[in-house]
Amino acid sequence: MAMPLRQSVRVGTYLFEQKLRKRDKFPLIVELEPLYACNLKCEGCGKIQHPAGVLKQRMPVAQAVGAVLESGAPMVSIAGGEPLMHPQIDEIVRQLVARKKYVFLCTNALLLRKKLEKFTPSPYFAFAVHIDGLRERHDESVAKEGVFDEAVAAIKEAKRRGFRVTTNSTFFNTDTPQTVIEVLNFLNDDLQVDEMMISPAYAYEKAPDQEHFLGVEQTRELFKKAFAGGNRRRWRLNHSPLFLDFLEGKADFPCTAWAIPNYSLFGWQRPCYLMSDGYVPTYRELIEDTDWDSYGRGKDPRCANCMAHCGYEPTAVLATMGSLKESLRAARETVSQNRG
Repeated sequence: MAMPLRQSVRVGTYLFEQKLRKRDKFPLIVELEPLYACNLKCEGCGKIQHPAGVLKQRMPVAQAVGAVLESGAPMVSIAGGEPLMHPQIDEIVRQLVARKKYVFLCTNALLLRKKLEKFTPSPYFAFAVHIDGLRERHDESVAKEGVFDEAVAAIKEAKRRGFRVTTNSTFFNTDTPQTVIEVLNFLNDDLQVDEMMISPAYAYEKAPDQEHFLGVEQTRELFKKAFAGGNRRRWRLNHSPLFLDFLEGKADFPCTAWAIPNYSLFGWQRPCYLMSDGYVPTYRELIEDTDWDSYGRGKDPRCANCMAHCGYEPTAVLATMGSLKESLRAARETVSQNRG
């Protein structure tokens, strides 16, 4: 796991504190969506399907920061929409970093080079650029030519200025083990991003393209082959070893959607950002009034093919913390990759 050592220690300490407090449900990372508007129309995303009036809304800074503090999570993933379209996104980041929250700003990078001067490098902050393939594959997935080249240029400039840069890649049933290997080799070896997150495409009900999501067995076969030959250990993947085991079918877990709650313009979303079974105004209501046991594969048909990071990485992390063997395994990989 390529998470920086300082961050790994902070998260590990946080998880130990939750155990001491005997808390059954707690957030590992909050997904914050301060807007739904975007400058792209990706086929696999349903956020821009909201009415025009909703797309014009921007979450106030105090509301965004307050939601994160209310939850108590040590990490924040700022998504959307395209967060860099928010006129006060730099202030949201600044206030969260000032409170020592680890912040990942997810972006398609089209505005990144223009906005870099608004941000300051920090060990608590990283840009998370979406890269779903090499040039042709990526531009096809975002339905616009030139996006891949701009994203690559933006990543290079951000790294030149001292920012941590991570990537997030979603893979569909049109991908092969070779296309996965090619893009991750490029990100790891050529661009040398700090860490990479990967996810099988999920059955997002509002997405325009409903034909190219991966099933469970397809996902396992894809990643089993892509991880072969030492690739998994060589790539700087920002995932726990057990989650990577899960992706290639070596382990199976229940969904832990409550660990990565979503807060948007509508409030706290039940049960996760992929499904919308209503919203509540407070984090406490989300945790206490949601029937969490009714979600997950084998429980809700909408979850049948989901192996997404938001539901299963937290389960893998908790399983790691509950096992001395797995904790040592994760620690060894963290130390090894931070040295590398």
